[in-house]
Amino acid sequence: MKKRFLAILTALALLLTAASALAASTETTTVTGTGTARGFGGEITVTITLIDGEIAYVEATGDGETQGIGSNIIAEWPEAFVTANGIIDTYTGATFASITRKGFIEAARAALEDAGVNPDDYIREAVDEAADDVTVDTDIVVVGAGGAGMTAAIVAADAGKNVVILESQPAVGGNSVKSTGGMNAAKTQFQDSNTFGEAAGVEKTLKAAEAYADNEAIAALAAIVKEQWDAYQAAPEGYFDSTELFALDTLIGGKGLNNPDLVNTLVNNSDAAIAWLETVGIDLHNVAAFGGASVKRIHRPVNDEGKVVSVGAYVVPRLEAAVKERANITLYLDTTATQILTNEAGAAVGVVATGKTGNTVTVNAKAVILATGGFGANLPMVASYAPQLEGFMTTNAAGIQGQGIEMAQALGAGTVDMDQIQIHPTVQADTASLITEGLRGDGAVLINANGERFIDEVGTRDVVSAAEIAQPGSFSWLVVDQKMVDASSVIQGYINRGLMLQGDTYEALAAELGIPADAFAATMEKWNGYVAEKNDPDFGRTSFANPLDTAPFYAVKVTAGIHHTMGGLTIDPACHVLTADGQIIPGLYAAGEVTGGVHGGNRLGGNAVADIIVFGRIAGEQAASELQ
Repeated sequence: MKKRFLAILTALALLLTAASALAASTETTTVTGTGTARGFGGEITVTITLIDGEIAYVEATGDGETQGIGSNIIAEWPEAFVTANGIIDTYTGATFASITRKGFIEAARAALEDAGVNPDDYIREAVDEAADDVTVDTDIVVVGAGGAGMTAAIVAADAGKNVVILESQPAVGGNSVKSTGGMNAAKTQFQDSNTFGEAAGVEKTLKAAEAYADNEAIAALAAIVKEQWDAYQAAPEGYFDSTELFALDTLIGGKGLNNPDLVNTLVNNSDAAIAWLETVGIDLHNVAAFGGASVKRIHRPVNDEGKVVSVGAYVVPRLEAAVKERANITLYLDTTATQILTNEAGAAVGVVATGKTGNTVTVNAKAVILATGGFGANLPMVASYAPQLEGFMTTNAAGIQGQGIEMAQALGAGTVDMDQIQIHPTVQADTASLITEGLRGDGAVLINANGERFIDEVGTRDVVSAAEIAQPGSFSWLVVDQKMVDASSVIQGYINRGLMLQGDTYEALAAELGIPADAFAATMEKWNGYVAEKNDPDFGRTSFANPLDTAPFYAVKVTAGIHHTMGGLTIDPACHVLTADGQIIPGLYAAGEVTGGVHGGNRLGGNAVADIIVFGRIAGEQAASELQ
């Protein structure tokens, strides 16, 4: 009996031991780590939970990332990391999202380290499955999904046509999404009695026009504007602006090289373009001053708090949403057009493109609209037309390579002003980030290494850039105060990204910048006095906002960088692409920076967005109306 009892106890002990071992073998190990890194608009925080070494949960926050662009990464990557059980870069585009992407990856690596694992063990490579060749039939094919391309597609689709858009990059936007300022438009309902600012702006433009007495278009416009201005002064009512003044500013800013017919098309359709944008949920109602403009006419977006935001980051996601809402528009990303197809009569009848995995995408269409942008990111091409710009940094998106120009040239298309390449004076010196011209329009000043102003900050970009390059070190400091920061989410974004230095006094900021404190303080006090008097005897600035007298003070180091190619394909006001001898190439249209003639020798800030919307609309309307 005793032996039997001991046997039972032994058996129970063995069972308990086995159960304990089984429990131990099935027990899971769960660890969680959190990491933070700087993104585009502030901090990105990533929390990763691993169960037995496998990524089970990922959470991410980054409230400062651009809506519809960087915010997509914050929303989409957690699931992608879980699926891949690692860090996988599923976005390879340029623009703002590249900074968000880098910050997210850095935060994820830090989270894995915090969880006690080696992040290098969790790096995964995205593998694209080979795609088959594709042939698509449609009414209109649009090449390029920037502002001009998406606008043209929306308009054509709303005219009842089926549209295919081909975009070489993995995201829409091109250079349009990098635009930080706004859109010029004249005679809009949003210009009020305070819009025109000081009379000195108009007088300055009329004086500048005298240097172009031999230019018939400028002389004629100047005469009209002078008559309008005299009449306004005799009986001032409302605001003073006109399409003729807008055209005069554009032609003088372009050094008289512009095509007057294209300029007239731009200015006469600008008000209607602002109204059309409202139909797709885009409101540009805040009006301010920009370089080269006689009056305040740049229209900007604001957020729910009433603070000015970057126009490109605001406009592009809304245009993209409008594209996706239309069932008769098909968008192909990562698809680079390589050839325009023609029929026996020489008319454009489609496009051949290469997909992400090397497959061929053929789009047969009745019309082709080129909206591929300029060539500012193709630095060898830039240097071939403007050797003096070799070695300059660029603000352009990666896809701005000039392919649209070259494809059209293969059909005999003409070009104009290809050597007219604009450099922008406020490009952040270390990152090539574009610093909006709106800061200068709202009152910021440029300070050199000696602590001194050196130019009218709201002059045309070519003049300001040349003056900046002539300063010690070929850079300057763009200075703002807390009052400007409070009114602008754009500036707050620069601060969050670590682009700006700060000081509680002029002298403290000077110490941060490494410039003479006494000279800088004296310069700022003098400038504030000029603002009070609305007179700049040093450099003739005529645009004055509030004095820069509210601490703390901030500055960002800026230099000149390649920004816009004014030259491109020759078009007429209906956006037909023309041959070198001025003949229409049937079925081929173009809009935006791929074209030349609109801006002449220098583009005014705010005219690029006007260009893409005005001519994008015309291209879409014209192509749709002329389909056989």
